[in-house]
Amino acid sequence: MNLTTPPVPEARPGRSRRLLAGLLLGSVLATGSLAGCSAAPELDRDAARQLQSQVLAVTEAAASSDPAASLKRLDELVVNLDEAAARGEVSFKRHQSIRKSVDTVRADLTAQQAAAEAARAAAAEAARVAAEQEAAAQAAAAAASASPPAVVPVPADSGKAKGKGKGNG
Repeated sequence: MNLTTPPVPEARPGRSRRLLAGLLLGSVLATGSLAGCSAAPELDRDAARQLQSQVLAVTEAAASSDPAASLKRLDELVVNLDEAAARGEVSFKRHQSIRKSVDTVRADLTAQQAAAEAARAAAAEAARVAAEQEAAAQAAAAAASASPPAVVPVPADSGKAKGKGKGNG
């Protein structure tokens, strides 16, 4: 019997984003399904539908590799979650659970946004350096291909000009 663990799939960009967004979605979905199970619902059915819709928007933005849009959608989700909690549609316990998932997703998206901005800055710097190098190469080529200035010979002094100036008497 072989008890080795199966190989772990290689991490791909976006995979963790989708996984975390999926965890958030699962958290909200699970909360919605528990709403009808107790006397005091942890999550109102209408609030659950609204939050699920917003989680889907976060997930879609994350899947399209748009961390800025994902963060914006996540902010909207938090506002609606807090409003639902204030109206008593979300229990304190469930609110805290969802916020914890939101914080996890936010940390991942913020890191991805920073990495994307760093990559853009590095690409812009590389393009600037390449443009400077190209300009320097073109200037050097232009200088090398320009014909050297013509040399005009200066006549040698034959000495005939002596005695014509001031002070000769």
